[in-house]
Amino acid sequence: MICKDLINCSGPLADLPINDITNDSRSVAEGCAFFCISGSASDGHKYAADAAAKGASVIVAEHDLGLPNQVIVPDTHEAYSSACAAFFGNPADRLKLIGVTGTNGKTTVTYLLKSILEQLGHKVGLIGTIQNMIGDRIIEARNTTPDAKELHGLFRQMVDAGCDYAVMEVSSHALDQKRVWGLHFAAAIFTNLTQDHLDYHGTMDNYLHAKQLLFKMCDLAVINADDGYADRITDGADCRTVTCSAQSNYADYIAKGAVFRADGVNFELVGKDTIARVKAHTPGEFSVYNNMLAAVCAIELGNSISDVCTALSGTSGVKGRAEVVPTGRDFTVIIDYAHTPDGLENILHTMRGIKSGRLVVLFGCGGDRDSKKRPIMAQVAARLADYVIVTSDNPRTENPSRIIDDILVGMADTATPYTVIENRAEAIKFAINNARRDDIIVLAGKGHETYQILNTGKIHFDEREVVRDALAESAK
Repeated sequence: MICKDLINCSGPLADLPINDITNDSRSVAEGCAFFCISGSASDGHKYAADAAAKGASVIVAEHDLGLPNQVIVPDTHEAYSSACAAFFGNPADRLKLIGVTGTNGKTTVTYLLKSILEQLGHKVGLIGTIQNMIGDRIIEARNTTPDAKELHGLFRQMVDAGCDYAVMEVSSHALDQKRVWGLHFAAAIFTNLTQDHLDYHGTMDNYLHAKQLLFKMCDLAVINADDGYADRITDGADCRTVTCSAQSNYADYIAKGAVFRADGVNFELVGKDTIARVKAHTPGEFSVYNNMLAAVCAIELGNSISDVCTALSGTSGVKGRAEVVPTGRDFTVIIDYAHTPDGLENILHTMRGIKSGRLVVLFGCGGDRDSKKRPIMAQVAARLADYVIVTSDNPRTENPSRIIDDILVGMADTATPYTVIENRAEAIKFAINNARRDDIIVLAGKGHETYQILNTGKIHFDEREVVRDALAESAK
């Protein structure tokens, strides 16, 4: 049977009992609808016969498999997302969705928006890299943007809990793989676009195209006008666009008079014949952009600039994003998720502007990910830091020493002193034991993560604990 809209199919398939829905043949049980999804690693069509043998009521495919109770659709990705929405009663239709996309800043902007909206009286769900949240309840996150079934299941829980907003990070992978197909966003935010995920997308143009898809699914686009891709991000989109800038007077909203502090930044948000002061609790120029984008989105959704900026000033920082770790010593340790050249440059540039001692950076690069950025990150570290410690990150299935060799290509001919310590815990201990008065030590790459992914699997690894233990040992 060929059907362009699985949910509205009529005929003999309409009466089949469907008690679950999946795209993973391993989870198929009696009465389940199985969707054959073609991915980069495998093709679900190969497992359709298995799913049928396990008792799947319906097999949804893109071509004839010769199986009973099969439905052929033009695109199983789209059909799966639509079916997942319908399976949970289309809960997203009862939420105001705000999507945040970009290479860096997504997590921070979503947390800032959640805090602003909650202080303004709303109940807000959050979906993102660190964790998913329904009000104050925390749910573990496995992907930045979940699989369609998990996503709509979260929306269902949010609606049932009384949420009226859902703020979510929308990754380029999710957009390309149509995990958010069929959703409509009240607003979408673009933070920036720099090199990342080219192992998946291949080229920056492909990466950009994936990001552009979000802005064809929204009513309002809030754009960082200072990013080099800003003019292209809404190409082909039919939505209202609002621009933000910290560099130009021609944007709709402008950040002026930034005063940078070790623990944050103050600035004035100017727009539409009005002005308000913002006191942000994360340091750096990137913090100006993150706070401005969150504030402008909330304002453009109908809240007053004074209420929004007051709420923003009462918002704390985000775990793993320029997070200051208490040491009780005469040096500072900062944990940051910077895992791209741009992210590393942002945090180091920020700390360089406020340091009075040395700026020490410890970083590695993830395995099974874009290898092209490894020497670039080394060049950034050597240019901006006074001392560099090269170590491991999440090597996954790659040999950590091979990853470090790729990084060291970027350290060639540098005058910046550096040390290589493959074991990340030992590298952190080295940084603590060799810290000098007024040093700023940036632990880059892991951020909020409390694990490390090795070729033997995932292990517990929380840098806050490693720092604490190193401080205790050095005090003996």
